[in-house]
Amino acid sequence: MFANNVGNLFLSVSTGLFIGVLAAAIVVVGVAVFFVGVFLYKKGVEKKLGSADRRVKLMLEEAEAESKALKKEAILEAKEQELKLRNEFERESKEKRAELQRAEQRLSQREDNLDKKEEALDKKTEQVEQQQKNLARRDEEIKKMQEKVAHQHDLMIGELEKVAQLTREEAKRILTENILEEARRDAAVQVRTIEQEAKEEADANAKKIISLAIQRCASDQASELTVSVVPLPNDDMKARIIGREGRNIRALENATGVELIIDDTPEVVIVSGFDPVRREVARISLEKLITDGRIHPARIEETVEKVKKELDQQIKENGEAAMFEVGIFGLHPELVKLLGRLKYRTSYGQNVYRHSIEVAQLAGMMAAELGLDVNLAKRAGLLHDIGKSVDHEQEGTHIQIGADIAKKYKENNNVINAIMAHHGDVEPKTVEAVLIQAADAISGARPGARRETSTNYVKRLEQLEQIATSFKGVEKSYAIQAGREVRVIVKPDQVDDAQTLFLAKDIAKKIEQELEYPGQIKVNVIREFRSVEYAK
Repeated sequence: MFANNVGNLFLSVSTGLFIGVLAAAIVVVGVAVFFVGVFLYKKGVEKKLGSADRRVKLMLEEAEAESKALKKEAILEAKEQELKLRNEFERESKEKRAELQRAEQRLSQREDNLDKKEEALDKKTEQVEQQQKNLARRDEEIKKMQEKVAHQHDLMIGELEKVAQLTREEAKRILTENILEEARRDAAVQVRTIEQEAKEEADANAKKIISLAIQRCASDQASELTVSVVPLPNDDMKARIIGREGRNIRALENATGVELIIDDTPEVVIVSGFDPVRREVARISLEKLITDGRIHPARIEETVEKVKKELDQQIKENGEAAMFEVGIFGLHPELVKLLGRLKYRTSYGQNVYRHSIEVAQLAGMMAAELGLDVNLAKRAGLLHDIGKSVDHEQEGTHIQIGADIAKKYKENNNVINAIMAHHGDVEPKTVEAVLIQAADAISGARPGARRETSTNYVKRLEQLEQIATSFKGVEKSYAIQAGREVRVIVKPDQVDDAQTLFLAKDIAKKIEQELEYPGQIKVNVIREFRSVEYAK
């Protein structure tokens, strides 16, 4: 029992010692491991610091190399910029030097010119001084001669008194009576001559006023036909215009009162009609329908009605524009509309609207030259063909229709008379009415104004040249200024300067006898003599 206790005690003591030793060993090992870890960590940190130093050093080296490259590049760029600026400076310097040289040359030339002019002026001054001396010497000689002549005159008068047995006063009285008698006879002849010249001058002035008015009035003229052409985007549009069994084209013709001609002509439709207003309505309506694309009878009727309303407004604006262009105000609104309708009315291919404006301007200019009523002349000229705006709708001549319209809207009696007299149907009561006749004839006879007169105009120019060339001694002749002047070149060896005057009169007289023309024609005879010699 005791032994067992001792054994257990010994075993307990041994186990405790073993545990203590084991704990001490573990402590020693832990301390050793700690120091080894610290040592290894220190080594790792030192290694990392060395690597960082190397990288920092490498980065510094790279930065230094890059800065050197940038510095070098900046230096090169600065040098290039400097070279460029230097080249530009040299170029500008050369240009300025060249410009200065040119300026110096111009100044030098001017100085030379001034020197030459100064020398010429000095010479002229010397010549003037010499001429003044010569004049002074001649004045002295003339005075001496006058004194000598006066002395001889006194001696002659004394001798004449002795021979005639008359005193100076008696001789003067007889001479005065004879001179007065001759003067009376000459005065009578002169009065008849003046009267004749006055008549001729009045006729010439009338022609001059008309020609000046023609020259100052430069209205455009264009011949117009009775058809209008409407372009199509393609030939397929023709079938759409005709419609199924022709219903679209019939609807358009019935609504507008014109005829549509669709033939083989590519991409066009011809609108034919004698009434320009209807033709214009059809043309505009067709263009609108083509643009819209909806072409059927209901749409056609709607479009035509809309275009008629728009055209009525346009007609009113046309009449107001004509009044403004001519400078006439206060017309009745219905007259303004009728005046605007004339834009769609032609006479022998001439637009009546432009013709009326031109007649008003011509009549106004001639009235101003003659000191007459300009406003009356313009008003009558603007309304003289007003009957043509409705002559397709009413019976009678455009003159009678126009006079009735003017009476209806309370126009001036002088205007009504001018309308009725502009074709000579009645006698004109005022000078302004006569001017309307002249202006109407001038406007209708202008080249290109009417189709059937353009050929006659060319023939008249040919006849004008033929008449001038038919005279002996004429080399060439040219009709210029639209037939208002004929220039005649004569042969200098056959016609002298004195004969050119009679030749011009003979040519003018023959033109008056054989040609009919508005205004006057100037005959300009030119004689040019040239003497040519060659230096050998």
